[in-house]
Amino acid sequence: MNTLYHTYHESPLGTMLLTGTATHLRGLFFVGQKREKPVPAGSIEGDAPFKDVLRQLDDYFAGKPVTFDVPLEMEGTPFQKTVWKALQAIPRGQTITYAQLAKNIGNPNAVRAVGLANGCNRISVIVPCHRVIGANGSLTGYAGGLERKRWLLDVEQGGVLTGLGACPSSE
Repeated sequence: MNTLYHTYHESPLGTMLLTGTATHLRGLFFVGQKREKPVPAGSIEGDAPFKDVLRQLDDYFAGKPVTFDVPLEMEGTPFQKTVWKALQAIPRGQTITYAQLAKNIGNPNAVRAVGLANGCNRISVIVPCHRVIGANGSLTGYAGGLERKRWLLDVEQGGVLTGLGACPSSE
């Protein structure tokens, strides 16, 4: 069994919790967000396993164009993993609707299931579920809160950086 690690990291949007192994990121949450997973039992606290992702996150939050290249270990159903892979294909600064995402995975009738899978994403920012919007163009459903979703979309679209005044995983 792989040793588990965790660390906390300050971002312009609040404290983030990172979890993973020495080689793979398993979770990236805003502390206090909906569906935040607890620190894995027996995990070791420390930044060392996360040095690359922490650097990339700091660059991202500074508004720099970043291509996240950290290895991910996503735990979920095959359908969830398909949705999460499709999320990673949405270009920075662009948004799509849940219906477009369902069409992109070849299952245009699965809009509600796509929305549920999107909401179960455990690696925020890097697996950009914040880039999915409602059919009418409105910001909808983000576990980290709509203020954070708006901020993330603004920074990706070159906006001014300003501060902000449990899903099943069985196969």
